[in-house]
Order: sequence, then structure tokens, then C-alpha cells
Amino acid sequence: MNKHISLGSKIFDVCNIAVLLLLIFITVYPIYYIFIVSISDGNLVTRGLIKLLPMDITFDAYLVVFKNPKIWQAYGNTLLYTTVGTTINVILTALCAYPLSRKDFYGRNIFIFMVAVTMFISGGLIPVYLVVQKLGLIDTMWALMLPTAISTFNMIIMKTYFEGIPVALQESAYLDGANELQVLWKIILPLSLPVMATMVLFYAVHHWNSFFPALIYLNDSDKFPVQVLLRNIVIAGEFADQTADVGSASSNFRVVATNYKFAVIIITVLPILVAYPYLQKYFVKGAMIGALKG
Repeated sequence: MNKHISLGSKIFDVCNIAVLLLLIFITVYPIYYIFIVSISDGNLVTRGLIKLLPMDITFDAYLVVFKNPKIWQAYGNTLLYTTVGTTINVILTALCAYPLSRKDFYGRNIFIFMVAVTMFISGGLIPVYLVVQKLGLIDTMWALMLPTAISTFNMIIMKTYFEGIPVALQESAYLDGANELQVLWKIILPLSLPVMATMVLFYAVHHWNSFFPALIYLNDSDKFPVQVLLRNIVIAGEFADQTADVGSASSNFRVVATNYKFAVIIITVLPILVAYPYLQKYFVKGAMIGALKG
């Protein structure tokens, strides 16, 4: 009987490992393929010879990308939108989650219900656009941040985490003369680093990858984030402006449109790929605790 169970357990482990390896391959290979194409000779890319390994390695595509001032401008815009937007998101989410986590907050259940309804019912694109327009936010960076200042899902995770902090700590702070904001700043937030890191990751990734609001609200191309520029390059095929740079990068056109597109993609996703491992432990812990305590 024990041998049978042991054999079944081993079979399960083998199948589990095989499935996980397959999922890893499915997830990693597209990024790996984009990278090897971006550093391979354009002639070989055009002939479809790049499959598993880069061939005739060249970084001319990245040189062309770095010479494009629009890339740097869009990159700077994205960094600004991500930094300011994430700061606004985290602050407002904490200010909303804290009172709703207090069981002595009058009308708490009513407010929670009203907030939760927004997860299932929204005004739609046109009403939101009209509100943004009436507020004079069109063609400003605030149109990308204020309409999505608080995510209801993220707020509920943070609220649930706050509820798990012992009330005795808050009561002792009140006895020492602390007010609500001091309790939030000096007691709640220092004890909530895992969920705060989770919120920073959620919101930062959202802002970094966001392109649709910029397409809707921004008219000035100088204010476009890098994702909109990437979208225009990949989908709209805006590569004609780079013809001169491509020709000067290599006389035999070792850089083609595909190299250029994939190089821009790598440069765009690289910051998230670098930052995620440092926040992963907080992300897992914060999301799990916020989910389980509900």
C-alpha cells in the first residue's frame, strides 16, 4: 500500500514538474525570442532563420532606438506618470481603506457596499470622457491618473490587511494622544509594508503598461507615454522616420523594422522585469494575507 502511494506521489510530482516546465517555457520563450531577434542580423530575421539562438549578433537596433529622441521623451513621460500616479494611488487607497477597516466607523457597511458596487457598474467611456473634459483635464497628465486614482479591488485588499492589525495597538496610540492620521502614519502603515509593496507593484505596472487612456485623453504627441509610442511602432508601423538612421547604422541594412520593434519592446518591459524580483516576496505575502483574512 505504501509503495503504491509512493509511486502515485512520484507520478504526480513528475506530471506537476512537466506542466510547470511547460508553463515556464510558454511564458519565457516569447520574451526570449523577442530579445534574440532584436540582437540578430536583420537579413537573417527577414528570412525567418532566427528560432532558438541569435545569429550574427549586432546591437545596431538598440543604437537606432537610442538615437530616436521621441523614445527618450516618451520614456521620461512614462516614468513621470508612473511615479506620480502610483504615489497618488497608494495615498488615496490607504486613506480610503483605513476608515473602512475600522469597525467603529459609523455607516461602514453602507460605504463598503457603495464602493463595492463600482467594481460591477461603471459609467462607461463616454460619460467618463465628458467628466474629464468638463474638468479641463484633456491633454494633461492628470487625465491619466485622477479617473483611476483608486482601484476598488486594491482598496479591498488593503482594507482587509488593515483589519488584521491588532486593535490594541491603535487604542494604545489613542491613549498617548495620537489622532487618526498619526495612527495611520505611525502605526498602521509601518506594519503594512507587505501590502503597501503589493499596491505599489499593482499600480506601477498598471501605469507603466497603460496606453488606452493616453490615446483617449492626450492630443499632444510630446506627452505620449512609451506604451503609446510602442503601439504606434508595432501596430501602426511607424518606422519610416527611422530609415535614415537604419541606413547609417549599417550599410547592408543589418537593422530592419522587426529588429527595431523588438528592441523597443525589450527596452519598454525591462524596468518591470528588473523591479519585480525585488518586490515579489512582498507581493505574494501581501496579496495572500489580504485575500485570506476576508
